[in-house]
Amino acid sequence: MLARSDANIAFTDLIALLLAMGFRERVRGSHHLFTRSDVVERVNLQRDGSKVKPYQVRQVRAILSQYGWRQDNA
Repeated sequence: MLARSDANIAFTDLIALLLAMGFRERVRGSHHLFTRSDVVERVNLQRDGSKVKPYQVRQVRAILSQYGWRQDNA
């Protein structure tokens, strides 16, 4: 899924991916915050219509790459 264009990732799809990978979600207003005990960084997502903001897709991709999750695993 993260191999697609940064501007073409559905908000609900990325949330489903993070939850399936063991992240916990907390919602504060329009911010969906995701944490995981073995990941230092917090993932913050916001809607851009039905998509995720492109810069946030890049941030998620960088975090997953940093922790060794490859695109074929995600």
